[in-house]
Amino acid sequence: MKTCLVVDDSSVVRKVARGILEDLGFCVEEAADGAPALEMCARAMPDAILLDWSMPVTDGLAVLEQLRSSEAGRAPKVIFCTAKNDMEHIARAVSLGADEYIMKPFDSEILREKLEAVGLLDRVD
Repeated sequence: MKTCLVVDDSSVVRKVARGILEDLGFCVEEAADGAPALEMCARAMPDAILLDWSMPVTDGLAVLEQLRSSEAGRAPKVIFCTAKNDMEHIARAVSLGADEYIMKPFDSEILREKLEAVGLLDRVD
């Protein structure tokens, strides 16, 4: 079973994402901030990380930078999930190693498409 870590300071976003991901067959873990997310990744790297940009202690960019600079072994697919939609933010996240980018609010169709795009789900026609 594929695994996904949902990292967002909003419990509502985590709950919605968990529901969608579990319906898609993922085993889901949650973190409310980047620091505990990095600790969880150090113990067991997930297949995917749905990563919020803005968090109060350790933001998504810091998490992404640390993940990409210290990858030993397998690298998770990282999908940034944020309300920041300007090209500067998208380009910055991608340049740091994000595999995909989705805007809040999102739904099951959008998340499925992004997971298909990064190769974690088979395409449904």
